[in-house]
Amino acid sequence: MRTQYTSFTAALARFLSPQVWKQAHQHHRPKKAASRWDLHALVMVLLLMTWVTGDSQAERFVTARAFYVARRQHDKRPGASVQGFQQALAQLPLPVLHALFAAVRQVLQEVFHRYWRSDGFLVLAMDGSRLECPRSAELERRLGRCGKKDSAPMLLIGALVLLPAGLLWSWAVGPGDASEHELLRQLLPTLPRHALLAADAFYQGYDLYRDIRNAKASFLVRLSSKSRLYTQDRQPLRRFQEGLVWYWPEQAQGKGQPPLRLRLIRVRGRKKQDVWLLTDVLEQQRLGRRRAAELYRWRWQVEGVFRTYKRTLPKIKLCSRTEALVYREAEVSLLGLQLLLAQAAAKRRCDGEAVIVLGSARQALLRIRGEITTALGVELGPRQRRWYREALAQVQAGGGGRKVRRKWPRRKDHKAPKPPKLRVLPKRLRARINKAFVAK
Repeated sequence: MRTQYTSFTAALARFLSPQVWKQAHQHHRPKKAASRWDLHALVMVLLLMTWVTGDSQAERFVTARAFYVARRQHDKRPGASVQGFQQALAQLPLPVLHALFAAVRQVLQEVFHRYWRSDGFLVLAMDGSRLECPRSAELERRLGRCGKKDSAPMLLIGALVLLPAGLLWSWAVGPGDASEHELLRQLLPTLPRHALLAADAFYQGYDLYRDIRNAKASFLVRLSSKSRLYTQDRQPLRRFQEGLVWYWPEQAQGKGQPPLRLRLIRVRGRKKQDVWLLTDVLEQQRLGRRRAAELYRWRWQVEGVFRTYKRTLPKIKLCSRTEALVYREAEVSLLGLQLLLAQAAAKRRCDGEAVIVLGSARQALLRIRGEITTALGVELGPRQRRWYREALAQVQAGGGGRKVRRKWPRRKDHKAPKPPKLRVLPKRLRARINKAFVAK
């Protein structure tokens, strides 16, 4: 089993081709023509900061910029300060990044569409996860708090993952208190043809099912006791296996909306924990009960994708301290995850059919970092290498940072210890003390 691209340079040239950058440039209208940071330099340096190592954002910036300069010796040099980079990045419109992501998805479809095992469907899974952000005053004011009292500001990520390969397909980012259903609605236009969306019991609702069907896609969703379904005749629940049902909540009835004709599937589980699946695929020939159970089990691949994002890259907590920068950091880091998984994807034969399986993302990341280290040692000139070492030493020493003193939530105020208590020595204790000293 071999990966699609063993070279980091070859993977970048394939997935970030000149045609991809051309589509992004069509949506980019820079305000300052004389800026030292163009679109390519901004996105590539931020993307490289997702992969390189470093204890701080400034340290990762120095390494990413040095690698970018090493690989593009004949281009205009980008700015050398992290403050200038952040100012230029904050002015980059998000629609430009979204156009770039759409172009990368087209390349992914060209590369892998022959190896997606779907039996007539292109199976995707939807799930969400939250990312913690720094406790800056702006993020606390703009993003708010979600979860526990006095919790840190957070972003909510909704992601679509191709199954069973485990490739990240598309994503949407919102504040921590955003709705996962709304993020899914934002991602519906990115669904490819003949898509089958697998999701857990959180993604239930008449409006959501209707929007998925309007997007010309199918769904396979796990149900809970919150859903009420109707049948033509009375059927005991303990004997039910599968059958056609009507989904018509009271809210939809009150609005005069038509009922949805769907199919309910019961999958026997261990320890009497059965899984109830609802789908709009009514024909058993297209989606049998065993096949539906297998597709829903594939949904757990999305958990592995989030684990790779948070632990391997790692992105448990974002570093940017302003709203504009934190959104761009999250969006481009997810692009870095997508390219990393695409490079780690491997082809193999399964039951006589060519399929794509997810390889080791950790090994792919180590190869990327090794190639970056080699390029820094070989392709940089003497003056460039000297600048890199001096800049890296400066940021590692911790210079140039500005600390803000503010009151943090959940931290108890320090109380100084009170003075000791002084008492007059009683006669009985005085006698014992004198006796002890005389004994000595």
